[in-house]
Amino acid sequence: MPPAAPKFDFSVLRTLRDQHELTLAALSEASGVSVGVISKLERNQQSAELDTLYRLARAFGLSATDLLALCESELVHRTAEKTYRSGDFKFRQVKYANVVAHLGSAPAGAKVNRPEIHHDDTEVCWVTSGRLRVTLPHETVELGEGESIQFDAIQQHAYESLADSEFVILHLRKDKRY
Repeated sequence: MPPAAPKFDFSVLRTLRDQHELTLAALSEASGVSVGVISKLERNQQSAELDTLYRLARAFGLSATDLLALCESELVHRTAEKTYRSGDFKFRQVKYANVVAHLGSAPAGAKVNRPEIHHDDTEVCWVTSGRLRVTLPHETVELGEGESIQFDAIQQHAYESLADSEFVILHLRKDKRY
């Protein structure tokens, strides 16, 4: 039986260091973590203490949580699309923990007055062809090809296709507010 894959792969530190054009010594100086510890982490010869992760992450402009997520052995997450309709709007959707992407199309005149219930997300709508009207509580925005908007998805909102349209809608999970 082959050995189990490590839970965390800290060799990503070398990749980050290369991207930031940092030597081991420069990263050590920026983080306060010794060259020896960084070198052992990059070669997966040592596990990282929480304080070490925090200090290394800050040197790269990341949170410790983000750095730890990068070090997880499984860096690629795969899912299959689901298709659905909302009124005359057709969607292809992929879902992940922090983002839901909808590739949509709608014929001219199609309307969605009560889109699916959202969590406390940020919504981005990007029109790739055609024209959409987005109605929010205190404003209405018309978007043409290549235009996009971002708004708080918890607000009541509606979409109307003013021409045969294709668009991308992203629901981005907001960071915790506390």
